[in-house]
Amino acid sequence: VQLVESGGGLVQAGGSLRLSCAASGNTFSINAMGWYRQAPGKQREVVAGITNGAGSTNYADSVKGRFTISRDNAKNTMYLQMNTLQPEDTAVYYCYAKDRLGGNYWGQGTQVTVSS
Repeated sequence: VQLVESGGGLVQAGGSLRLSCAASGNTFSINAMGWYRQAPGKQREVVAGITNGAGSTNYADSVKGRFTISRDNAKNTMYLQMNTLQPEDTAVYYCYAKDRLGGNYWGQGTQVTVSS
């Protein structure tokens, strides 16, 4: 499975961005996907996740009500709509996927910078 993120950039506080994660390869084996982020000097943390079956979602408390994760199975693409962005959301955002055999896959990351 290969993952490629896009959509990062520079935005002012209060603004919005939409990240995309395009999956290729053995996508039929994926059973869950999601987003992590890593800010400078901090550990990587989970942002949101979505299952392939029921499409159940979960979010970190820090982004609930502001971020929305979704997927388009026909396009093998996952999205993260980020609204009301704050400077503390500044980080490199990584797409990840888990497959049914326990494999974990990561994208290369996309930078999101929120200016105050």
